[in-house]
Amino acid sequence: MRNDLQQRLFSFAVKVFSFLKTLPNTPEYSVVRYQLAKSSTSSGANYEEAQAASSKSDFIYKNEISLREMRESNYWLRLLAATDQSNMLNQDELKYLENESEELKKILGSIVSKSKLNNEH
Repeated sequence: MRNDLQQRLFSFAVKVFSFLKTLPNTPEYSVVRYQLAKSSTSSGANYEEAQAASSKSDFIYKNEISLREMRESNYWLRLLAATDQSNMLNQDELKYLENESEELKKILGSIVSKSKLNNEH
């Protein structure tokens, strides 16, 4: 059974994939498309792996990777927003994805922090 965060990370990756299909076909956007596709899916995949971790340290490590990948996703989304002066992109969808990545970063960061704290005791 999937938890809410697993579903949310999966939905985020699906929405990113849909959004990526709308990007113009230029070399610059191709780089962002590739990097954002990788980071958005890797975050959820690593969180999934953390759910079956072999130890507390492994659980923390996988969640740290998930957090790093979400931070990278947020970076690429912010870059798209900052460089879209002509409003070629769907601004509502881009803002939603940027906000969602911020929230997911906070959740994953909290999991990592609390897990590290609990692992020390």
